[in-house]
Amino acid sequence: MYNYIEKESGAACAGGYIDRIEAACMALSTFPERGVVRDAIGPGIGVVGFERRASILSRVDGKQVLILRVLYGGQDYPHHVDETGS
Repeated sequence: MYNYIEKESGAACAGGYIDRIEAACMALSTFPERGVVRDAIGPGIGVVGFERRASILSRVDGKQVLILRVLYGGQDYPHHVDETGS
């Protein structure tokens, strides 16, 4: 994702975008149930939109929030998650 944004918009823009994605992922530790659970993708997988351009796929596992994928644009969720939901 960084490489694509860097190519299109420059290193500063790409770095800032990645920093904001990381902050959004870290914010899930405060409110892990945010977003919409999409059991059709995999058991317990939550999807949170990010800046209307990306989706963060995660799962709560006990006291941990596992970030499974960050998908850009209209990428197909099921294609990027295996049968075990990871």
